[in-house]
Amino acid sequence: MDIFQAIIIAIVEGLTEFLPVSSTGHMIIAEKVLGVVPNDFVKAFTIIIQFGAILSVVCLYYKRFFVMNPVKIMDKSALGTTTGMQRITIVMKRFLQKYDFYWKLLVGFIPAAVFGLAFSDIIDELLESVNVVAIMLILGGVLMLFVDKWFANKDKEVKITDPKAFKIGLYQCIAMIPGVSRSMATIVGGMQQGLSRKAAAEFSFFLAVPTMFAATAYKMLKLLMNEESRGLLMSNLDVLLIGNIVAFVVAILAIKFFINYVTKYGFKAFGYYRIIVGAVILVLAFCGVSLQIS
Repeated sequence: MDIFQAIIIAIVEGLTEFLPVSSTGHMIIAEKVLGVVPNDFVKAFTIIIQFGAILSVVCLYYKRFFVMNPVKIMDKSALGTTTGMQRITIVMKRFLQKYDFYWKLLVGFIPAAVFGLAFSDIIDELLESVNVVAIMLILGGVLMLFVDKWFANKDKEVKITDPKAFKIGLYQCIAMIPGVSRSMATIVGGMQQGLSRKAAAEFSFFLAVPTMFAATAYKMLKLLMNEESRGLLMSNLDVLLIGNIVAFVVAILAIKFFINYVTKYGFKAFGYYRIIVGAVILVLAFCGVSLQIS
C-alpha cells in the first residue's frame, strides 16, 4: 500500500465511519478498486485508521468527554449520620452520577468486547468477502427505509439508562458482520430504545470511541506480537500516520453534515444508497467481475 492508496482509503473511512453505510465495506471495495495487495498490514490498516476517526468525536464533543457532572462524591453533612454500608452506597451512587457518561459507554461497550474477542477469527474471514458486504448493504438499506416510521421518537427526550446502553451495545455486535455498519446498528438500537434521531446518532458516535479504540489496540498488539507483521508495521508507520490524519479531518466534516442532515430528513436516503451500492456489487459479481479480496 502506497501513500496515495492510503489517503484515498482514509478519505473513505472518514466519510463513512459515522454514516450508516458501512465504512469497513466501503474500504474493502476501495482497496480492490485501487489494486491494493492484501496482507496482514492492509487488513490492520482498515482497523487502525479508525483511531483518527474516533479522535474527531472526542474533538467535536470534548465537553462531554472532559467536563464531569458537578456532583460532590464526599458530602460530610450527608454522611455524618449514616452507617458504614449506607455511606458506601451514597459514595458509589454519587461516583456513578459524576462519571455517568463514562459508565454508560462502558456498559454499552461490554457486549462488543466479549463478542469481538470470541469471534475475531471469524470476523477476519468475513472481511475478505465482498459478497457478504453487498448482501448486508442491501438488507441494511431496506431497514433504513423504514426505521423512521418504526421508531418515530423525534421529539422525545429519553434518558439513557444502564439497560438501554447495554441493549444498544448488543445491537453494535451485529455490525461485526462487514456491510452491516456499526453506526447503523447502534443508531437503530438507540431509536428502538426510544431515543430521538439526534440522540441515537450522538450516542452511536460516543460508543464508537471505546469500541474502535479497543479494536485498534487489539489489532496493533497482534501485529507487534508477530515478527513478520511487526516488520510490515514498522516499515509503514508513515502510511498509518497519514491515514489517521486524513481520516480525522474528513470525519469531522462528515459528522457535522450527518447530524444536521439526519435531524431534518431522517435515514431514507442512506437506505437507498446502501441498496444501490449493494446491488451494483452483486451485478458486477454476476457478470464475472471479481471484487473478491483474497
